This record gives sequence, structure tokens and C-alpha cells, in this order.
Amino acid sequence: MLETVGLTADESEVYRLLVATGTASAQDISGRSDLDVVTARLLLRALEHKGLASAAEDSPEWFTAVPPQVALMPRLQRHFDALEQTRAAVYELAETHRRSAWARSTGEAVEIITGAAALRQHLRQLQHGADREMMWFVKAQYVAMSPESNQEEFDALDRGVLYRALYEQAYFDDPDSVDYVVKGVCAGEVARAVPLLPLRMAIADRSVAILPLAASGTSRNPRELRAAVVRESSLLDALIALFEHHWEIGAPLRVTEDGQIGGAGTTDAASPVGEDRHLLSLMVAGMTDEAIAGQLRVSKRTVQRRIQGLMSLAGVATRMQLGWHAARRDWL
Repeated sequence: MLETVGLTADESEVYRLLVATGTASAQDISGRSDLDVVTARLLLRALEHKGLASAAEDSPEWFTAVPPQVALMPRLQRHFDALEQTRAAVYELAETHRRSAWARSTGEAVEIITGAAALRQHLRQLQHGADREMMWFVKAQYVAMSPESNQEEFDALDRGVLYRALYEQAYFDDPDSVDYVVKGVCAGEVARAVPLLPLRMAIADRSVAILPLAASGTSRNPRELRAAVVRESSLLDALIALFEHHWEIGAPLRVTEDGQIGGAGTTDAASPVGEDRHLLSLMVAGMTDEAIAGQLRVSKRTVQRRIQGLMSLAGVATRMQLGWHAARRDWL
């Protein structure tokens, strides 16, 4: 194993024997190995030249091993540094190959991947490689990666990556969906909700996007699922602009101290409090009356009655106006 730090197999064997005995001569080494005395003496001199052994001043035929932590650790560090430099060079070559391959392809900035497994792997790599920001369009019924299996998000959040996630109304039809959103927001995700999203999408560092091409992945064979990987191009710029447009109109999703979707207090004396504030946040998130009733453990009629009360409190005639009013008055 010492060959990786510049020793031959025979030199490694002699050094091990020297470390084990402390001090030895060529005759001692020969007696403990299959080496003849002349070869053992040459190997001891080679170890001395490489700084792994030292000859006794009063008996130059006797050698003492230089401690491994002194003799080998600097060599190991140099070897590690060289490997790091080689790895960086390989990554650079791989990136050059990827760019040249795309340049030769018909799509240039667009790569098509096939299969749910490939999409899932690309999504994990996308998040693993993110340095600054992840942007998500989250639609109902995942196609490759379930929310509870996306540990990469929390790893990236721990690294300081900003996560901005937009959820569409239908996403909250799943009774566990609120728990997933609460967990993400508590970990640092910035979440908003909109009534409808045009597609599923993830964008990393504004430099690469991944979007499934199927309108619905639940009814397709997972092996036939296709997705596009979009690199820097006018198409990517359009996807980023699409995200930012929906982000501007999205309703913020916050988490209260008791672990519910809601928000912080406000100085508005006429603002709703307690469970009505929670209800309002769920409504603005796009959840149906039935889903809200399930979250609050009340009847659908109670939900509708409370929403009517909030509309009266805000002095508006529609739910859309109520959501706009709540955002302006910081009721969420």
C-alpha cells in the first residue's frame, strides 16, 4: 500500500521491517525476508535517500526508521494535493466535452433524458451542485421524486443555498402536503402559493433547469418519462422569467410557532387572529374548502362561514379580493 507515496514494493517491505525492529542492519533485514544481504543494503540506502531511514553515526551499517508520521504524512499530503489537481483537470475536461457535444447536437442547449430514475438522479445532482439558489415549480402528484425522499433540499439548505418554491393549489389536495411544506419552511425554504402552475420545473443557480415533458407523469410508464435539461440559453432565460412572474403574484406561506401554515402577528387592530388567520393562509395557498376543513378539523360549512366573515371584515366581495387585501394588510 505504500507504493502510492513513492515506495517500491521491496522498499515498502524493508521499511515495514525497519519500523517493527527499530534498528536493523542489512544482515537483519535479509534474515527476516527473502532478500539477500546486498539487495537489503541497497534498499536501506534507498530508504535513507528518500528520508525514511537514517544510518547510525557510529555504525553506518545499522539503520533506524524515521517515524511514519514524519516520513510519510507529508508525502501523503502531496499525493492528495496532486489527486485534487487531477480531479479538477478531469472535471474541466468533462465540462469541455459536454459543451462541445451540445454544440454539435441539434438541440445545442437542450438535453433530453428518459426514465423516472434518470430524472430523479438529475434532480439530486442538480441540488447537490447548487451553490446559491434553487427555484421550484411544485405541481400536484410528483413524477420522479417524492417530497419526503428529497433529502438533498435539506442538505443544500444547510450549505446556505436559497430555496424558493412555488406550490399550486392542487398540491394541497394531498393531506400530507401541508406537513411537507411546513418541514421545508422550518428548514429555511421560502414558499409561496399560486392557483395554477404551467409546468413542473427546477432551476439551479440560474444556469440549468430540468422540466418533465409529460403533462402528467402518474399515468405514464416511468421508463418512458422524458425530461429536458436546459442550459444557458434564451430558453433558460424565458424559464427564469416565467418563474419570477409567478413568484411576484404568489401568496407567501409562513409557519407559525405551533407548526401551522400562517404568519407572524401584526399591529392591525382589525386583522383576524388565531384560527381565522390560519384559515386565511390556507385559503390564499389555494387549498379547497374541503382540504381546509380537513386541516382545521371543522366542517366545510364552518370554513365557508368563516371566509364570509373575513370578507366582511376586509370589506371585499370576492375571495380573490380577500387574498389581495390580506397580502396588502400583512394578515398572512
